[in-house]
Amino acid sequence: MARRGGFGGGNNMGQMMKQVQQMQKRMEDAQKEIEESTVTATSGGGMVEVEANGKKQIISIKIDPEAVDPEDVEILQDMVLTAVNDAISQVEKLSEEKLGKITGGMNLPGIF
Repeated sequence: MARRGGFGGGNNMGQMMKQVQQMQKRMEDAQKEIEESTVTATSGGGMVEVEANGKKQIISIKIDPEAVDPEDVEILQDMVLTAVNDAISQVEKLSEEKLGKITGGMNLPGIF
């Protein structure tokens, strides 16, 4: 009896394509959910607060007036930098968690 198709027949290929399309849809939905999310990071015991969205854009920075010391601007700069970097790290972690559930931990270039 002759075998048809090199990949187990057309039915398996069709099923595989359907699964790929479903995965792509779930990834698109997760990406949209991530982009609509916001994270908040603080530093200096809450004296600096940074809010970022899922697109890794900083959308607000709040600085407690007590953190502003004209004699020591470097500390304030460090607190802002720390909070910004933490907010971006939180967005990256959120992306890895949400998309990693879909991809099963596969590293897909351009996704994260």
